[in-house]
This record gives sequence, structure tokens and C-alpha cells, in this order.
Amino acid sequence: MKKIEMKENFKIKLTCKQSLVAMFVLAFFYSAVLYLAGTNQSVKIIIIQGALYGVLFILIFPWTMNKLIGKRLNTIVPKILSGEQILEEFSGSLFRGLEAVGGKVFLTNYQIIFQSHSLNIKKGQTNINYSEIESVEKRKTMKIVNNGIKITTKEGEEYCFVVNNREVQIQKIKDKLTV
Repeated sequence: MKKIEMKENFKIKLTCKQSLVAMFVLAFFYSAVLYLAGTNQSVKIIIIQGALYGVLFILIFPWTMNKLIGKRLNTIVPKILSGEQILEEFSGSLFRGLEAVGGKVFLTNYQIIFQSHSLNIKKGQTNINYSEIESVEKRKTMKIVNNGIKITTKEGEEYCFVVNNREVQIQKIKDKLTV
């Protein structure tokens, strides 16, 4: 089987201004929660903790996750059928219950395959045959973020994905359905 190089990295790019605003907002809310929780700490200590929290989750956490997950994404290989070929692949997550399971989505000549990476609790491969797909539509993650895709099968099963470049990925899937 031919290994396909991943063309897209698993990350969200923020401008410096967006990062600073996000750090400030996170720091403010975290400090407010600490203050309202009635901790016996001084306001100065609460503000310092809030600032550290903002830096941690806007700068350090995404960098660490990219290092951990990025390497794992490049090693994901799905189990495919005899004669099946991987035509497209991109990083994404599939909701399995409440957990958004991270991994890769593969578009083959027969089906959509989602294969999770090794850091998930719910691991494994999910296959959706093109012939079973009733609809492919946009959805909002947490009802606010425009990065979701919902695939509904003819039997009524729903598969909810989170992807980058949603419109591009939906078009790739729809192109496979018309072949």
C-alpha cells in the first residue's frame, strides 16, 4: 500500500492580536472564577494565576498538543479492502458519544474511513460506505463553531465530524458520492 504524506497540519493559527485577546479573556475569566469561588488568596495572587493560566492555554498547550498529536497523525494507516485506494486524507475528529475522537479521515474509492490516533480513549476505525450515505451537511460544533460536518446514512445513523476547511472537505465527500 502506498503511504500518502499528510498535506495539512493539525493546528489553528491565531494572529498575535487574537492570541493576546484570548490570553486576556481566559486570564480574566479564570481569575473571576477563583475570586468568586472564595479562595483565601489575595487578589494579586489570583491575578498572577489567571495570567499564567492564559499563557498556558493559549501558547504552551497548543504547542504541546501539536508536538504530541502531529507525530501520531502522520503514522495513522487505516485497514482497507482489497482493491481499495486512498484518494484523499485530512485530519479531523469524530464524535463518539460526548468524546470528540481525534484522528484522520480517509476518502477511498469505496468509502469514508475515520481512524483515531493513539491518545484517544475510544480508539478504532469507523467505515461509512458511499452507497449508504443519505446526506452530507454543515453543522456547528457546540452550536457556535462553523467547523462541523454531519453525515447521515440511509438507515438514519449520524456521524458528526470536526474538520478544518469544512467547505472543501464537504465538496470532496460530495464529489465521491457522484462518481
